[in-house]
Amino acid sequence: MADITHPPMEQLQDLEYCIDSNPPWAETILLAFQNYILMLGTNVMIPSLIVPAMGGDNGDKARVIQTLLFVAGLNTLLQALFGTRLPAVVGGSFAYVIPIAYIVGDSSLQRISDSHERFLHTMRAIQGALIVASSIQIILGYSQIWGLLSRFFSPLGMAPVVGLVGLGLFQRGFPVLGECVEIGLPMLILVIGLSQYLKHVRPFRDLPIFERFPVLICVTIVWIYSVILTASGAYRNKPMKTQISCRTDRANLITTAPWFKFPYPLQWGPPTFSAGHSFAMMAAVLVSMVESTGAYKAASRLAIATPPPAYVLSRGIGWQGIGVLLNGLFGTSTGATVAVENVGLLGLTRVGSRRVVQISAGFMIFFSTLGKFGAVFASIPIPIFAAIYCVLFGLVASVGLSFLQFTNMNSMRNLIITGLSLFLGLSIPQFFNEYWNPARRGLVHTNSEWFNAFLNTIFSSPVTVALVVAVFLDNTLEVEKSKKDRGMPWWVKFRTFRGDNRNEEFYTLPFNLNRFFPPT
Repeated sequence: MADITHPPMEQLQDLEYCIDSNPPWAETILLAFQNYILMLGTNVMIPSLIVPAMGGDNGDKARVIQTLLFVAGLNTLLQALFGTRLPAVVGGSFAYVIPIAYIVGDSSLQRISDSHERFLHTMRAIQGALIVASSIQIILGYSQIWGLLSRFFSPLGMAPVVGLVGLGLFQRGFPVLGECVEIGLPMLILVIGLSQYLKHVRPFRDLPIFERFPVLICVTIVWIYSVILTASGAYRNKPMKTQISCRTDRANLITTAPWFKFPYPLQWGPPTFSAGHSFAMMAAVLVSMVESTGAYKAASRLAIATPPPAYVLSRGIGWQGIGVLLNGLFGTSTGATVAVENVGLLGLTRVGSRRVVQISAGFMIFFSTLGKFGAVFASIPIPIFAAIYCVLFGLVASVGLSFLQFTNMNSMRNLIITGLSLFLGLSIPQFFNEYWNPARRGLVHTNSEWFNAFLNTIFSSPVTVALVVAVFLDNTLEVEKSKKDRGMPWWVKFRTFRGDNRNEEFYTLPFNLNRFFPPT
């Protein structure tokens, strides 16, 4: 034992700025802008998939993207100020795609012949479903029920859950990169080269620019390269799928986006409500809640904070429910969740500052109102983002696996739980995804469409499946005998807000609000 040089550590030691320490202002602003650029990938991709299916044109798509970015800025700011207070960006979520596809395919909406009218009525139906479904997160969060449930979590149970927050997104990595390999592969090599091999090179003063701003530098270089390829006619006679993935002028966002547009609630008209739509959407809300819980655990570790106590976790889930409600009121076409890529960026840049994320929320709000300027950045080809995801999703996955250091991995019980939850967490969603498409509606296809969408959504989420398997096994197999092996002696002090005196430093509400909302 005397030869062990790397004992288990509650907090990472090689990050330069923690949650409540801040880089110089110029560096902070550039880091915030880098966070904004990174979150564009998912928040442009989701409306680009959903809006055409709803009957919307390019102008509608541009407005939905603007609205989604605007609400993402609001949600990020609310979460950083009053929620978990972790440096986590809250944006759009792919967890809502299956329920939304169910709503889009509703026969009453499909009968509308005019495409624009069908888009408006579909958007209102999605809004109504989001507004009703948001109540699940709001209730589970503010009632502290989710916090009580989190007391069944252990380091052993959370390791595969947080790990699959990153690993479960593998289909958005190299498969998307490969859709335009001449752009994506150079981007991947460049990101790894600058952020890892050249991170100690400091051409300007003592600032490690390659480690701090790899996304900004690499995106700029490869984006210019892709513009040159597009302008030179390299994709002129290529298949349509290649042109959509590679060209910088195929999205039609810049030409269709207004110069100035301020998103406002109910801008698409009054929401419509349907019990079936709402029940289907509740599955996505539950999935996004589980995924966000894993992302919060990863963000706390990468921000050199203690694991969020049950009270703080519930508070964050409650505010995320408010975020889903805002998504429904404004009409963003999807709900809210923590952006995993931005969590990974905390580790890549070694900066876990809360202020950086708060300022990035300002960039989201600002550029979403200036449509043309925001559309310029939103026109970056998706394979460029996919290359970054390969690095950042992998980093988040490894953070999840780092929780295993607090457990006894020489225990056959622990090995079985970890392996089974990781394998089933990947295998079951893959099985369900193979059967899902908008026409067949998934593996579960009873006469009740909302029931189909509910179950297909739950079992298509790697993180949700891993949570069910890992937490169930961890709390039913030789529980009393294995407390120490599960890592509970380390975890138990972080269950309550007052269990560790560092919690006050990281999670206390601003503006002296703790007087009115005392932690438990």
